[in-house]
Amino acid sequence: MAELGRRQALGLIGAGAGLAAMPALAEALVDLRLPGGNGARPTSGDFPHKGGMILQRGRAPLLETPLDALDGQVFTPNDRFFVRWHYSDIPTAVDVRSFRLAVGGAVRQRLSLSLAELLAMPRVELAAVNQCSGNSRGLFSPRVPGAQWGNGAIGNAKWVGVRLRDVLDRAGVAPGAVAVKLGGLDKPPPGAPAFEKSLAIDHARDGEVMIAYLMNGAQLPLLNGFPLRLIVPGWYSTYWIKALDRIEVLTAPDTGYWMDKAYRIPATPGASVAPGAKDFPTVPINKMLPRAFFTNLADGAKVMARSPFYVRGLAMGGAHGVARVDLSMDDGRSWHAAPLGRDEGRYGFRLWEATVPGQPAGEYRLLARCTNSAGQTQGAAPIWNPGGFMRNAIESLAVTAA
Repeated sequence: MAELGRRQALGLIGAGAGLAAMPALAEALVDLRLPGGNGARPTSGDFPHKGGMILQRGRAPLLETPLDALDGQVFTPNDRFFVRWHYSDIPTAVDVRSFRLAVGGAVRQRLSLSLAELLAMPRVELAAVNQCSGNSRGLFSPRVPGAQWGNGAIGNAKWVGVRLRDVLDRAGVAPGAVAVKLGGLDKPPPGAPAFEKSLAIDHARDGEVMIAYLMNGAQLPLLNGFPLRLIVPGWYSTYWIKALDRIEVLTAPDTGYWMDKAYRIPATPGASVAPGAKDFPTVPINKMLPRAFFTNLADGAKVMARSPFYVRGLAMGGAHGVARVDLSMDDGRSWHAAPLGRDEGRYGFRLWEATVPGQPAGEYRLLARCTNSAGQTQGAAPIWNPGGFMRNAIESLAVTAA
């Protein structure tokens, strides 16, 4: 992305944003091939500022990115970037002239920052994958409740904004601060808790957590968090607060619902427990794990027998960079490294590709496995937990040579 000056950036977001009425109309059906069945989903291109998306729910919007929309590119187009809101009362218009980001709590000086003031601060740029905690939940077996996502609740963008640390330093963090709680413009129904998440103070001030106002060189789509979105590199999307409008510095741990009750994972290796297990200790979901996806071929693809075929996809390292992607055609007995594309940064997608030797007529299963720079690698056995979180089993692709 070409470097943008402050005046250009302000011009991109200066017009504000608004949404037309929702929900959108459904179009063709796509089969997500969920193991529990019932995998047919409508697609829609009628949501504001969005192209063809898999419609999981109209209100609050859950829009999944088709994997072929990710194919051949590291950065996910804004109009195909997945959408996930918790409450139906989401912002449908934002006046950038009156918008303010409030900073309070345990600070020396409370702030009310305009977008112009934020854009005048030192800017940073970072490529980072945004992945829903429940991405691929529909592939869990036994089935778990919640949005039955396929693999498309994920996207990668180049984010431009300001460091959260710089905003906190401007307010002056008071002694005794332990956490930073953040919230946005979406509104809960009566009696429900506001969607708010928190980060430990050292994490919030690590210099990588940022407040973004540009996404792939353009203003954020309103459905993806215009005008400001928190970016927490390497961590699941539940922390990436959309339409961020308030920051509160805490002197005690956050015991709110969305930290203390929701988005918690088993405190076990891989966040996995036996199906049906209860009363196990939990911790808030946190760092992402490595994954590799096929993007140019769909499950059940047909190729010409005894003729080499081309396969490619995307890999992410989670909280670390992608070190390698390996492929197997013999159920994991042997693995072969796939060439990697350009490294755009440790938190982003990385392209991989390979030409598979021609195979005799028959049915095959191709496996893809990512290993990150910390040595974490995808496992063959799928995990299970009742939240349907953190799936990162080795991906497989059924191929028929004929």
